[in-house]
Order: sequence, then C-alpha cells, then structure tokens
Amino acid sequence: MMTRTMKAGTLTLMLAAMVVLPAEAQKQKDLDRVEEAKATMIEKDAGMVDWFSSSYAYAVFPNVGKGGIGIGGAHGNGIVYRGGAPVGKSELKQVTIGFQLGGQKFIEVIFFKDKTAYDDFTRENFEFGAQASAVAFSASASADLAYNGGVAIMTMAEGGLMYEATVGGQKFEYEAYE
Repeated sequence: MMTRTMKAGTLTLMLAAMVVLPAEAQKQKDLDRVEEAKATMIEKDAGMVDWFSSSYAYAVFPNVGKGGIGIGGAHGNGIVYRGGAPVGKSELKQVTIGFQLGGQKFIEVIFFKDKTAYDDFTRENFEFGAQASAVAFSASASADLAYNGGVAIMTMAEGGLMYEATVGGQKFEYEAYE
C-alpha cells in the first residue's frame, strides 16, 4: 500500500514531468530551426562557415517576422551559442517609425567578436540603436561582413515584401539555459 506521502511524491514527479518534457521538446524544436537556418546560409555562402566557427559567440534568430504601415515592428526568438554549443535563448523586438509598407520574414544572425561583446549582449536589455547596420545576405555576403563595436549582423530575407525608409532599433532579452 502506498502511503499518503508516497502518493504525494509520485504526483509531484508526474506534474514536474508534464512541465519539463514539453519545455525540452520546444527547446529541441527551436534548436532544429536554428540549425536549418545556419545550413541555409552556409549552403548559399560557404564563407559563413568561418563566421560561425571563428566568432567568440553568436545568436541566431531563424524566423523573424516584420511588418508595418507607418509604424512597424518585428519580433523573433533565437538561440545563443558560445563555443559552438547552445547556452541560452533570446528574444528580439524591434520598433520602427517612418515610411514603410508591407511585411517580411527573415533570418538574423549576430556574431560576437569577443567576450566583452558577448557579455554585453547577455546582460539583460541589450539594444542596437538606429546606427547599427546589418549586411543583407547574398551569395558572397560573408566577404562584406565586418565587426562594428564587437558585433557583426547578417540578415537573410526569406519571404514577403517590405518598402521602408525608417528609423528604429532592436532590443534583446537573454535567458541562459540551466
């Protein structure tokens, strides 16, 4: 016969498993999306291998959605890697003001040159101002990519159409994996 304490312990373990297992499944799904995005970029520009392997760390946002009419915004979730291993997750938020019309989906990768740039990002509430510039992906985009302030930003459009002449910035939140 199970005692009341054993029943409570069993119930607690079952409830914990119901919470942890879906979270792990979502994490794996997110990691798979990131690996697909990286593979797509490398397939189109083999020079991206060097960026992924030589940077101190990087963040990949495989599915950023952006849209606007006058005022716009973008949002995406990504994974942060250091030493080639996933170390946390990040959320990208962007607000823009100016002439804009449409919507698009894109991949964004942020490469960190060194520990200082990485540490700046992983502290809560990291932001890129309007002066931050990204290299738009092309067949030889990796050759044009360069660090500015310890970071290099690459974007690759995947669909949609967006007309814009805007000013805005991106804000990131970071949460380390346990």
